[in-house]
Amino acid sequence: MIPNVLTVAGSDSCGGAGIQADLKTMLALGVHGMSVVTAVTAQNSLGVQGAWELSVEAVRAQYRSVVDDIGVQAVKTGMLASAELVEAVAELIAGTDAPAVVDPVGVSKHGDALLAASALDSVRTKLLPAATVATPNLDEVAQITGVRVESEREMRGAAAAVLEYGPRWVLIKGGHLPGDAVDLLTDGSEEHWLRAPRHDNRHTHGTGCTLASAIASGLAKGRSVPEAVAAAKEYVTGAVAAGFALGGGIGPVDHGWRFRTDG
Repeated sequence: MIPNVLTVAGSDSCGGAGIQADLKTMLALGVHGMSVVTAVTAQNSLGVQGAWELSVEAVRAQYRSVVDDIGVQAVKTGMLASAELVEAVAELIAGTDAPAVVDPVGVSKHGDALLAASALDSVRTKLLPAATVATPNLDEVAQITGVRVESEREMRGAAAAVLEYGPRWVLIKGGHLPGDAVDLLTDGSEEHWLRAPRHDNRHTHGTGCTLASAIASGLAKGRSVPEAVAAAKEYVTGAVAAGFALGGGIGPVDHGWRFRTDG
């Protein structure tokens, strides 16, 4: 059987992030992707021009429709927009017998808010405790915990602060720091430092969504958390290296980079 992975996230109309990026990643990594749309955005390479969240009823109905009939081997969450949606999705994934990768999306690549300030407490107290792996970047760490990271050595403290809210594992993404792209994966006892060369490519739209979906795909295949994260890091590094121009601003990573040929 092909493993089934469910993304619960917002739609990105330019196809670089959100559920579009999630489904492309899942296809590239050999799992069957399914989706629960939480919000619709109007966005392009220049930014987010508008966002409209769906109702809790619509999100819950989509989730139950897929999980109750088809079943899932992993769930990934992205843009959840409001406290009501965060709490509803947290309840749904907590009641699902599958690993959950939580990407606590707060702002877009262009700095546009994708999560209401009023929803932060729900992320801390409801969503993170339901996570098998949480994957915040440094801006999201600061938003959730108040801890600001300006050097690699401070990532360990950031991880501890996030783990206080209950995820089993946390992956602190250090891509905003200078030097190599370094991430820290830890459950509070064991640590895994993941390093990759930094590619001189500004077209990185969708990096976080892609990484979280790649981790979920690995978990759905039965890999351990460290194995799934290491494989996802390798995939995303290649996708960033192959990122391409699209429109007049920041283009997306290339989800299909492994399939490209010179011919």
